[in-house]
Amino acid sequence: MIGIFGAGVVGSRVAESLSLNLQTEIGVFDSSQIIAQRLARRLHLTNSNISAVDENKINCSKVVVIAGPSPHAEVARAFLEKKISVVSTSDDIADCLNLLALADLAITNGVTLIVGSTSSPGMSALLARSLSKTFDEIDEVHVALHGTGGPSCARQHHRALSGQSIGWHDGEWLRRPAGSGRELCWFPEPVGAYDCYRGELPDPLLIKRAFPELTRVTARVSATRRDRVFARLPMLIPPQAEGGMGGLRVEVRGTKNGERVVDVVGVVERVGQVAGVVSACVASAILIGEINQPGAFVLGESALPNEKLLSSVINGGVQAHSFVRA
Repeated sequence: MIGIFGAGVVGSRVAESLSLNLQTEIGVFDSSQIIAQRLARRLHLTNSNISAVDENKINCSKVVVIAGPSPHAEVARAFLEKKISVVSTSDDIADCLNLLALADLAITNGVTLIVGSTSSPGMSALLARSLSKTFDEIDEVHVALHGTGGPSCARQHHRALSGQSIGWHDGEWLRRPAGSGRELCWFPEPVGAYDCYRGELPDPLLIKRAFPELTRVTARVSATRRDRVFARLPMLIPPQAEGGMGGLRVEVRGTKNGERVVDVVGVVERVGQVAGVVSACVASAILIGEINQPGAFVLGESALPNEKLLSSVINGGVQAHSFVRA
């Protein structure tokens, strides 16, 4: 059985993706049992094997997707101790570090922990790995994200603009104020161009882990002037149930045939939808044994079947767009 811990926007998208592509048993758990039951009833016609479950039942899963708000580390630890593999959708830096620290526990219990299996991080690393295949060698990856998923994602976006960004630059980690470093980034249509700023995002940390050879890694997030002004205050307006159309841009720099080359690939889709499809594909790969190495991993690492995962994500309806030079 695949368990889904959290039935919010991302959890719902995970359940939808799994219900369309798998006939295995799917258990949905949420702190509000009514929300879990409502989701299970809605998807029952596409897959009669989906149901709302309690804590005892979800502990019978082979793999669990943690799709609720961060932090995920303690929840993941509890599942790993029960020898259940875990796919985390957390996009919080401290939480991702705490999750990676569970590697020894995962190895001891012979299970797999995938950290940052969402849109950014997650999809960003899969796209970077795919682009890297066309280079002789790569040395820079730069990520930009536009949009948010559910309310928890919106709150995380708000916090990301008020903290400190991290970036890998020529052999050292640099910390700079979030909300600085404006850069105009073009996303695939219909999103278009947005001003993007440094944010407290885990992408540099996780992408550097997946690509040790990189000399520079940065991550930015789109923001309006209002976002930047009020980022250091509590959210004054409750976030929407789900954000609108989002965008992801991954820029890879390196050499081809001795020449310096820059390639860019992007995704335009609701952020929650991308996160749901990515984590569903990763959980499915663990279930069928395509990912069976014990330990903690991030997407894009050479130990994972990244090409198969990206193909599954694209088949799940998330399309990648290449920027074509004039």
